Amino acid sequence: SLPLPSSMHLIQVDSVQRWMEDLKLMTDCECMCILQSKPISIEKDEQNELILSSQYSTCDNLQLLLKRAWIISTELTRIAQKLEKNRWQRVHSMTVRVNCHVRSMVNEYNTFTRSPSEEMHQFEKLLIDKCSEFTAFTERCLQTEDEEILKSMKSCINETLTTVAQYFGQLIELVLTHEAQNLLRQIELSGSLYVTESAISSLFSLAQEGAHLCRIIAKEGGVVALFKICRQDCFRCLYPQVLRTLASICCVEEGMHQLEKVDGILCLADILTDNSHSEATHAEAAAVIAQITSPHLTFTQHLSSFLENMEEIVTALVKLCQEASSGEVFLLASAALANITFFDTMACEILLQLNAMKILLAACSNKCIVDTPYSRDQVVTILANMSVLDQCASEIIQGNGVQLLMEMLFEKSSSGNSAEVAACERVQQKSAVTLARLSRDPEVAEAAIKLSCIPRLIKLCRSPTERNNSDSVLVACLAALRRLAVMSPDGLEDADFQQLVKPRLVDSFLLCTNMEESFV
Repeated sequence: SLPLPSSMHLIQVDSVQRWMEDLKLMTDCECMCILQSKPISIEKDEQNELILSSQYSTCDNLQLLLKRAWIISTELTRIAQKLEKNRWQRVHSMTVRVNCHVRSMVNEYNTFTRSPSEEMHQFEKLLIDKCSEFTAFTERCLQTEDEEILKSMKSCINETLTTVAQYFGQLIELVLTHEAQNLLRQIELSGSLYVTESAISSLFSLAQEGAHLCRIIAKEGGVVALFKICRQDCFRCLYPQVLRTLASICCVEEGMHQLEKVDGILCLADILTDNSHSEATHAEAAAVIAQITSPHLTFTQHLSSFLENMEEIVTALVKLCQEASSGEVFLLASAALANITFFDTMACEILLQLNAMKILLAACSNKCIVDTPYSRDQVVTILANMSVLDQCASEIIQGNGVQLLMEMLFEKSSSGNSAEVAACERVQQKSAVTLARLSRDPEVAEAAIKLSCIPRLIKLCRSPTERNNSDSVLVACLAALRRLAVMSPDGLEDADFQQLVKPRLVDSFLLCTNMEESFV
């Protein structure tokens, strides 16, 4: 397969919208190829250049460059596919188009970039020359029908295509590195609030383009520069924007290394515990904490310094949950808390001491604050992880938590959106897990039985649509049902006991996964 640059990724938008946007970049390239690669005037018209370069912001120019690069990347893949099928006419016309796009991209980039390196110019020339050679090759293929000649030329074209893709990938890498360096230089050297804000905004847009760009920004010292801003009071109004950019960059290992080097966790703890900061700043700091403590990350070396500051961070996050003025703020603070409870049981003990259970349960009754399945997912994750502690049972009873867990077993998506459906499944699964764990305590089990948890768990086990065909929900419900059945054997019909409780869990699981709806 063709080695295309990993910095390209398809922006998830509506396909018609994508096509409309791309149309203006995909005009009749064959006709315009020569025109686009020549300047309009021979004299160096500096005023004209100024108009061109100031027409768009750096952010817009980079977006244009990335779109153009995405089109080239897509075209190169399509050429490889047409080449496989020996569609010579299509291969040639697409090669001419790529040639044009490459020249346009290079010219567009050179109109707005500042002081490009000699290495960049060399790669531009290499790429343009190789594209011309590529076009000449494919044109020659149209002039012969001799199978043997075409066969031998095919391997040459394949080789050239691979080289074009390689040069293209290296040039894009250099360009993006150069732009990241320029933006970071602006952030480092500018004393102006406006220039710094503009550079941070462009950096954030770059970071949204995927992990590869986050790695480039981190490698060029992006995390260091941003934390430097977070330590200067004169830039306080930019803190939310800076922290949002940091959360994006810290999704990659290089970002974490940088965070560790500059004592970033201590800086985040200081921001979270400083009451003079705005709620927006606290919320974005919580988002960075949520990012760096994500259970999905495979690199955890930064967590040693996190443990040193954990108590004050957890305390600040609980306070943020309690005082949250919107669902978004609550979601960010609770997501950070949920992640923290995964990697250290000490966090659960701190939460217990801080009366967090009561605060979270109270928040759930406020539909303006806990307003989505995503927020309920965070809350029930914290409850599930805290439920391993024996003292949790009495807290749950006092806060009417069993009622909440029962309601969560009915979680359904209102939109049908796949992310929301997945969140609903997680809520159902974790509420069943929490019930199973807490039902060790007879008082919790009794409350659950009184609230008709057993019939609901049976329904979830027997009806695949109730659990959206989720196996993880089924396993959790079987476990909770078995725990409650020990406390109340009379609460089950004989058929339910024989099929869902008595056999080995794996046998009940297999029975339920093969069950038809009509069986219910």
